[in-house]
Amino acid sequence: MPPIPQPTDFPPSVPIRLSITPPPTPRSTNILLLLHGMGDTMGPFTSFAAAMRLPETTCIALQAPTPLPFELPGYHWGDDIVFEPDALGADPGFSRSTTLIVRDIIGDVLVRKLGYRAREILVFGFGQGAGVGLSVGLEVGRRGLGGAEGERERELGGIVAVGGVLPLSAIKEDGRGKAGTPVVLVGGSGRESALTDGGVGRTKGNFGNVEVVRWAGRRGDGMPQNREEMFPIMRFLAGRLRSRAGVPEGSVEIG
Repeated sequence: MPPIPQPTDFPPSVPIRLSITPPPTPRSTNILLLLHGMGDTMGPFTSFAAAMRLPETTCIALQAPTPLPFELPGYHWGDDIVFEPDALGADPGFSRSTTLIVRDIIGDVLVRKLGYRAREILVFGFGQGAGVGLSVGLEVGRRGLGGAEGERERELGGIVAVGGVLPLSAIKEDGRGKAGTPVVLVGGSGRESALTDGGVGRTKGNFGNVEVVRWAGRRGDGMPQNREEMFPIMRFLAGRLRSRAGVPEGSVEIG
């Protein structure tokens, strides 16, 4: 059984700070990576992870590698900052952050060093972090992850994308077809939501299993604010998290 990750497992050379919330149960069967939105930090997502109390799941909140310019608070995941009228550009490219997460966090540490399977690793992203999470899932499907036995795994356990869709910059014509990682897109039901028809269609065009949840009565996006908004997220996670509780050692029960 893989161990619970420790901060010392991750090389200090990787420019992504992280906080680890161990599971409320004695064993760790799953990993949930949490990616904040633009201009935020890992702090609120560390608190969010603790509040979810997912059994057998170690939550790792990642902090984006680049501070916002002009002494603005918070961090961002983009390769650059793109200025648009009245706002920062939503898709500045995320190849650097995607590579750091896929290669250095997931591949080198969680899979090869600690022994987790790709299927046991899930991603929760908000806003810009949702776009990065989907880019990570697409990249895993593209390049695969090599475990201790040398096999290539091309599917994560799942991706929860709140207020974000697959960035156009993440798409590459490589002939591999759709990524197999299951996805749930969650957001508001109005024009203010990032879940536009084009963005949802682009995500569905690159992932084979995409569920879309639009919160009734809430036009814009944001983190879930109540039990009703959180329910579809927890339902998705319950169906994707693995459990070894109550089954013989060496067996795996899939929810």
